[in-house]
Amino acid sequence: MTENKTLEGRKDVSAVFVVLAVLFCVCLITSNLFVPRLWRVGNTSLQLSAAVIIFPISYIINDLLTEVYGYRRAMQVIWMGFGLSAFVAVAAHIVTILPAPIYPDSQEVADSFNRLFGLIPRTTIASLTAFILGSHMNAWVMSAMKIATKGKGFGWRAIVSTIAGELSDSIIFYPLAFLGTMPIATILSIVLTQVTVKTVYEIVILPVTSFISRRLKNKEGIDTYDYDVKYNPFNLKTRE
Repeated sequence: MTENKTLEGRKDVSAVFVVLAVLFCVCLITSNLFVPRLWRVGNTSLQLSAAVIIFPISYIINDLLTEVYGYRRAMQVIWMGFGLSAFVAVAAHIVTILPAPIYPDSQEVADSFNRLFGLIPRTTIASLTAFILGSHMNAWVMSAMKIATKGKGFGWRAIVSTIAGELSDSIIFYPLAFLGTMPIATILSIVLTQVTVKTVYEIVILPVTSFISRRLKNKEGIDTYDYDVKYNPFNLKTRE
């Protein structure tokens, strides 16, 4: 592995990078579909969104993309996920406003479908707004801390970046998605619970994430350090 070799300026990307990018987008879109389904934590008064099952994986992949390929490549994937999620939201809205089916037996299925997918545009708008800020924060903290620590302490960097990203995401997402449908105190409780659970998720899976990070660096022969990078989320060029 070459310590400071990067993919900056290269037009081609590896098959591994493509797989990570696809997984990232799938996790994001799937979590948007799962958001409306809330569930109770044990016998407590705490609630979580079903998205908590999938969404933290996108932050883990974000960590890997930033650590191995750098901030700019990570932001390219983040914006790709943004665009695909927006496409699914628009498609879901179009499907819900299609004319009713001919046969009455099909109406119940159509109504159930519309109730579920009718929520997706609102939750996706909230999700995409929060997602851009949260994912950018995650990538920025991960990248900046790598420079500051000279590449040491991957575990701590992954945890701190996840807390920064998830907190930014949740503070924006849940009020936008659920304000008016549930009490503010409940929304704040969900925010706190979500951030806590997702951070614990990150900590539990950290040995696996660290192992994959090392293997990726060895396989790709790169270890990107974002020296002199301007952390502009709208700059998708691989070079300044």
